[in-house]
Amino acid sequence: MESPLNHPNDDRFDLDGDTLHEECGVFGILGHSDAAALTALGLHTLQHRGQEAAGIISFNGRQFYAEKRMGLIGDHYTDPTLLAKLPGAMAMGHTRYSTAGEVALRNVQPLFAELSDGGIAIAHNGNFTNGLPLRRQIIATGAICQSTSDTEVVLHLVARSRHSSSTDRFIDAVRQMEGGYAMLAMTRTKLIAARDPIGIRPLVMGELDGKPIFCSETCALDMIGAKYIRDVENGEVVICEVQPDGSISIEARKQARKQPERPCLFEYVYFARPDSMVSGRSVYGARKRMGINLAKEAPVEADVVVPVPDSGTPAAIGYAQASGIPFELGIIRNHYVGRTFIEPTQSIRAFGVKLKHSANRAEIASKRVVLVDDSIVRGTTSLKIVQMIRDAGATEVHIRVASPMIRYSDYYGIDTPDPEKLLANQHETLESMCKFIGADSLAFLSIDGLYEAIGGEKRNAQAPQFTDHYFTGEYPTQLTDLDGRIKNEPKHVSLPKEAG
Repeated sequence: MESPLNHPNDDRFDLDGDTLHEECGVFGILGHSDAAALTALGLHTLQHRGQEAAGIISFNGRQFYAEKRMGLIGDHYTDPTLLAKLPGAMAMGHTRYSTAGEVALRNVQPLFAELSDGGIAIAHNGNFTNGLPLRRQIIATGAICQSTSDTEVVLHLVARSRHSSSTDRFIDAVRQMEGGYAMLAMTRTKLIAARDPIGIRPLVMGELDGKPIFCSETCALDMIGAKYIRDVENGEVVICEVQPDGSISIEARKQARKQPERPCLFEYVYFARPDSMVSGRSVYGARKRMGINLAKEAPVEADVVVPVPDSGTPAAIGYAQASGIPFELGIIRNHYVGRTFIEPTQSIRAFGVKLKHSANRAEIASKRVVLVDDSIVRGTTSLKIVQMIRDAGATEVHIRVASPMIRYSDYYGIDTPDPEKLLANQHETLESMCKFIGADSLAFLSIDGLYEAIGGEKRNAQAPQFTDHYFTGEYPTQLTDLDGRIKNEPKHVSLPKEAG
């Protein structure tokens, strides 16, 4: 979710926290002599999905080895000495942004347990919406939880399962979980991949030198020169196992009643790297089409189209092409904002957004500017960027957002602000939002425009093709609240009225 100082989608270092925080990334490979090094490379490519911490577990035929670190992949796992501590031809890893559990080394995945029939390591991207009630049930039996991560619940369920094989015990545990997840498990002989029943979180399968790989995005396969095989299907469990003769068998188990796939829209809007394919669709192509549709829905007379870097760039290219307005890099991103600025002093904080973005005055002065961004969360960053563009001499500033208004919280692995803190819920009208940001005009892409950009057709209200609750309030699964209550309906908030 690349280093967070370089990632095209990253806003973790925004001083106001004006962003949807990323999720997590997983990578696993079976039967390759360079398993740990390849896992580290794969995780580095998935760094945009989580920058708090990372972990890798390997197995060399005799025992498991684990190395976990807080911080970035490149800060630790490029060290040959560290990689030497992860021997073996099978490895799996995880890069983390916490959406459940505290920020602590004990919560860094993969989590490991030594069971009666051998060890098992588990890591996942997403969130279990029934994790806490299950944890309470487990603790009530006298079991002790070693972490506050919802992933540990799966380990306990595997240990408690009455099935004989490790595969069946893992599947038994997974089938008890609710929510959105892409999960990997590793035993002494197996690498297992599982995806939630409606495919909210992405998970792909590839191969390198004939050895199977699973990871969160195709860009990780491209990084190591691996071949993309297919997506893991929603509700599917794929078991890869080393046989006594050294060959690797692959078995796929699917649910008897498969549900329609509903991938997360925000993978296309923001989270996935633009060079990835998600559910067979180019992320870059989808974002560019978002900009094209945005230009059709919300045209404006202007002199230049400027992206809010870096995640707004593909949409801005599409907007410029569809509108005929020239595209220019009117904002330059500083890719070297160090960690010193995470908790800055008040004097440094006063510099605000300029720590990350600088106006390219030569392309902005005396011009009417269209600013294209991928999404707006709280609006505080947009306010600062608009002011920066005006200070650089722009005569008009028009904001165009390549996704609908964000109105609801997420419970499937995206760390979102409380609904009342979202810009769309703090203002009664679009005009009020526009005035708060300080723009001359403000427009969002419609939900149908977003659907058409990604899937080629409008939203089916009776059976939505994607997971879109952050825009619509329609959650795709039952939600179990953190206090154990069942949430049959999403929390409704006052919605702003659309212009016109």
